[in-house]
Amino acid sequence: MSWTMDSVGKRRHFIGHFMTFFFLVSSGLAAHLSSQTAVHGALELTSGLGRKLYALPDEKGVIDARKSLAADPKNVRLVLQLAHAQAAQRQYREAVATATAGLAFAPNNADLYIERGHRELGLREFKPAIKDLEQAAGLAPQMLDAHYHLGLAHYFLGEFDAAATSFDRARSLAKNNDSLIDCSNWLYVSLRRAGREQEAVQVLTRIAPEVKNTEPHLYFYLSLLHFYQGKLSAEAVLPSPPSGPTDIEGELSFDTVTYGVGNLRFYHRDNPGAMELFRNVVKGEAWNSWGFIGSEQEILHDKQ
Repeated sequence: MSWTMDSVGKRRHFIGHFMTFFFLVSSGLAAHLSSQTAVHGALELTSGLGRKLYALPDEKGVIDARKSLAADPKNVRLVLQLAHAQAAQRQYREAVATATAGLAFAPNNADLYIERGHRELGLREFKPAIKDLEQAAGLAPQMLDAHYHLGLAHYFLGEFDAAATSFDRARSLAKNNDSLIDCSNWLYVSLRRAGREQEAVQVLTRIAPEVKNTEPHLYFYLSLLHFYQGKLSAEAVLPSPPSGPTDIEGELSFDTVTYGVGNLRFYHRDNPGAMELFRNVVKGEAWNSWGFIGSEQEILHDKQ
């Protein structure tokens, strides 16, 4: 096939424009990928499913808390402030290290043990979490958070009777509806998983129509409790998927409720239906949420 000068010129003109376009697109893509990489902080852990889970970068809260602690390094309040700021950025290993540094000079501080145990749960270090949370409960037996997080550690290990004991203790310490709702949800699911169905049904009797949440995120647990009571269908209670990776509240709702509905399918021996919901949860970014961790554990157990 022969090319005329006009066709060759047009071809060169087209190639020139194409290469310019390709350069701009590829440069833009590289910039986009660079910006996407920049949103990640340190690698926190590789999950049992083989997924790498990252922290978010430092932000003002972490930077300010770090400076405050540097100026007064043996102030437990400031240690906890930094650990909480780090955890808010999913910097769980850093939060554990911060709590550990605090325990070096305040070895009998229950709050520091709770903080470290809480973050060890997010890192899937359930047995170290049990050790820390038992220590916290021994130091401060009236602290609801110690028993609540100890219940979670047992639950994620599949120790459902022990989990129920801890959540029942936490519920007995509840001083408001928010705590009642939170503890009742986990007590109910622990009893169901332990095969203690009649006791689980009794848990729901305390969730009367006048029981309302004040903390917004506890509406998810209240909705689940109404679902367990048969007042809401699965279709009515399941939220829409989060709008994107920055939709933190949307993903928390999705993970929490989807895991709960999956659990009920699991109780009724609909294992494929439960696994479908659990797999939807672990596609998200909120790897530190209880719904995410619970879903991950269910998938891992199903593979064994």
